[in-house]
Amino acid sequence: MPHTHPTPAMNQAAPAAAQPAPPTALSLEERLAFISAAMTVRLDEAKVAYEVNTAHIDTEPVDLADVVTVPLTPTLQPPPQSSPTPVAALLQRAHHRLLTGGWCKDVLVDEDGARCMLGAIRIEARGDSGLEADAASVLLDAIRRKFGDHVDSVPAFNDAHGSARTPLRMVDQAASLADARGL
Repeated sequence: MPHTHPTPAMNQAAPAAAQPAPPTALSLEERLAFISAAMTVRLDEAKVAYEVNTAHIDTEPVDLADVVTVPLTPTLQPPPQSSPTPVAALLQRAHHRLLTGGWCKDVLVDEDGARCMLGAIRIEARGDSGLEADAASVLLDAIRRKFGDHVDSVPAFNDAHGSARTPLRMVDQAASLADARGL
């Protein structure tokens, strides 16, 4: 048998080309899992971006009492049970007056009959200036307990707010404070 030398054409045997397997279709569960993972990544990125973009904004924690709103028809609400102590009863009536008659700022009584905190106390005191002064004093004390000693007066506190939520809450808390003190 004759001996043949390999030629370059013989050395280049065609390698077996491995064909990739055709992709298999993903099941619904697999697609949902991928989408969920992608959305989680996107939400995490958005959370970080939000924190970075808002880090310079000074915010106050939300007080849950601000989230709770009054009934839609406060005028249909009966007055609360009156406290046996006169100052607490006056503050309860003032709170009810603000709730049903409306709250305002910058004046004791506005053109619609709404009243500020002091205006509600004054009308409910029914001319008893000593009782009015005691109620205003307890209210200022309740405000300062919550917001610090930098609050100068009840009217200044009232006028510093743009809605009735906080002033009404403070009149209600002052009524509880007066009751606890036996006033």
